[in-house]
Amino acid sequence: MTLERTHEYLLSLLRELLKLPNETEWVEFKHNNDPLKTGEYISALANGAALKGKQFGYMVWGVDNDSHEVIGTGFKPANTTYKQQELESWLLQKISPKIHFQFFEFPTDNEKSVVIMEIQAASHTPVQFDGVEFIRVGSYKKKLREFPEKERALWRVFDRIPFEKQMAAENVPEDEVLKRLDYPAYFDLTDQPLPEGRKGILAALEMDKLIQQSDNGQWHVTNLGAILFAKRLQDFGALARKAVRLVLYKGNSKLETVRELEGNKGYAVGFEGLIDYLKTLLPSNEEIGKAFRAEVPMYPELALRELVANAIIHQDFTLTGTGPIIELFESRLEITNPGVPLVDTQRFLDTPPQSRNEALAAFMRRIGVCEERGTGIDKVVTQIEVYQLPAPIFEQTDNHTRVVLFAHKELREMDTEDKVRACYQHCCLKYVNREPMNNASIRERFGIEEHNKSQASNIIKDAIKAGKIRAYDPSVGAKSRRYVPFWN
Repeated sequence: MTLERTHEYLLSLLRELLKLPNETEWVEFKHNNDPLKTGEYISALANGAALKGKQFGYMVWGVDNDSHEVIGTGFKPANTTYKQQELESWLLQKISPKIHFQFFEFPTDNEKSVVIMEIQAASHTPVQFDGVEFIRVGSYKKKLREFPEKERALWRVFDRIPFEKQMAAENVPEDEVLKRLDYPAYFDLTDQPLPEGRKGILAALEMDKLIQQSDNGQWHVTNLGAILFAKRLQDFGALARKAVRLVLYKGNSKLETVRELEGNKGYAVGFEGLIDYLKTLLPSNEEIGKAFRAEVPMYPELALRELVANAIIHQDFTLTGTGPIIELFESRLEITNPGVPLVDTQRFLDTPPQSRNEALAAFMRRIGVCEERGTGIDKVVTQIEVYQLPAPIFEQTDNHTRVVLFAHKELREMDTEDKVRACYQHCCLKYVNREPMNNASIRERFGIEEHNKSQASNIIKDAIKAGKIRAYDPSVGAKSRRYVPFWN
C-alpha cells in the first residue's frame, strides 16, 4: 500500500519536524542508514508515538541530530538491500505486529536529498523488532522491558483510547479536509442542511467528532471520520486495508475467481452502493418452498444489510492487514470480519450485541444503516425463515467471525445438522419473542404438511439429542409440549 504525499506536503512536514526539541520520543534524525538500527527505531518510534498520542512517528535521514541542520543524505531506500532482500521487505518481516511504514525521498529547497520514514503508531500492543520491544527515553533508544513505568503507561494508552478517537490524519489544512471527506454525504445522511461556508461545515463535522482542530489551527481527521466518510480510504494510511472486499467465485470453491471488488469509500458513504452491487451479483430463485410462487432474490435484502453492517461495526480494528470480506459462491454466501465475537455465537439471537466500536455502531444506527441494538440477528433469522432457507451458520475462527448464508434447499436435501441448526435458531427466536415453539411452529418453519407431523417430531428429537433444545415441561403430553433453548 502506497500513500500519496506531495512534495509541498513533505517540505511542510520537514519544517515542522525541524522545529521540535532534540529529545522527542516520536522523531529521530539521522545522517545515513543502518538497517538493524532502522528496525529498532521503527519499534521505538511506533511505541513512542502511541505514548504521546501521535498518529505517526518519523525517522528523518539527512538532518543533523543536534543542530537540526539539513545536511542531505546518500541513503536511497528503493535501492537498498539487506541480506539479499529489499530493505523495506526485510524490515516488514521483522516487525510485529505488522504496522504500516513508508519511505519518502525528496529534495529540499537547497536541493539536498532528505528521506522521511512515516511510521504508524502502535495501536493495541507494543511494536517489536525481531522479537524485542523498544522505546525512546529522551533522545535515546532503549529496550522497553528495562523501563516498566513506560510499558505500563503504554498499555494504559491502549486501554484508554478507542479506535474511533484515534487520528487517521493529523494537521490537515481545511481545504484538504473537505477534499478527503465526503461532507455533502454527511449532511444528507444526517438530514441536516448544508451550511453556506466552510466554517459551518467544519463545525458540524467537529461536533460529531469526525474531525478535531489542532493547536496550529489545522485539523486532525479522526478514525471515525475517515472510516465513515472518506472519499478514498487509501488516503488514510492503515485504514486502506479496512475497505470491504467483495469476491465472486465460480462454483462452490475458491479455485476460480470470477470477479473481485475492493471498495475505497468510507462505510457510511459506500454502504448503499455495496449492497446494490452485491444484489446485482445474486441470482434469483423462481420458487422457495410455500413462501413464494414468483421470482425472488436468493437471500433476503434485510438479512444482507444487517449482516454486512454487523461485519463492519463489530470488527476488531487492531488486527492489521485484514478487513471485512464478502464471498459469494454458487450456493452460499460468507461474510467474514476481523476479530472474534464478544458474545458466544450460540447466543447471538438472545444476547444484546457488545461492540468494540460503540461510536461507529451508534452512528451507523443513527443514519439507518443497521437495526436498533439487539434486534438485528433476530430479524435476519426471521427473514431466513420466511424465505424457508437453511439456517445460517455463525462461527468463530482463530481471529475472525464468519456468517454463512445458504441458498434454498428442499427439506429432503437437508442433512440432520441443517435441520438441528434451524430448529435451534427457531427455538431461540420464539423464546425471545415470548412465543411457544412446538410441533406446529416447526412444521411452519420447514413447510411440513400437518399429516406429516412425525417429520417435525423427528427434527425436534434430533435437536434434543444434540443438546440444543429441551422440553419446557416434560410432564406435558407430546401433543401440547413446547420447547426452549438449552441455556434457558
